[in-house]
Amino acid sequence: MVFDSIKNVENYSNLNERIKKALKYITENDFTKMENGRVDIDGDNVFAVIQSYETKPIEKGRWEAHKKYIDVQFVADGYEKMGYTHIDNTAEDEPYIEENDLHWLKGEGSFIEAKKGSFAIFYPQDAHMPAIAVDNPVPVKKVVVKVLV
Repeated sequence: MVFDSIKNVENYSNLNERIKKALKYITENDFTKMENGRVDIDGDNVFAVIQSYETKPIEKGRWEAHKKYIDVQFVADGYEKMGYTHIDNTAEDEPYIEENDLHWLKGEGSFIEAKKGSFAIFYPQDAHMPAIAVDNPVPVKKVVVKVLV
């Protein structure tokens, strides 16, 4: 897992070409002015999902992981907690859903506060729990760029 501010994005120029495309996309767009939905960057190799939601209490959070895609999650507006743990620290909660590349898990992990302008990169071994309220629920505008492994 990587967690940093968009101000430091140049530190990640040595990552693979698809992740570089994802990071370039999040630095070049004002997502607060964009509609929610999917945006193709490089077909199914790299695409973004722009979303708006209200953060939720940790009790309503779920651990998730992906096998086919790396998540680059960028907080465009608002703030939230993001949970993370190595997938070895989790157990299956529901069988893997291949068509959605989604594996629901259960376990425990650590949390970071993701403020506006921060991003996280979750690799397939990184179970994560996004969209958790810091104190009280707040609205968030987030972009999740899916990068084919």
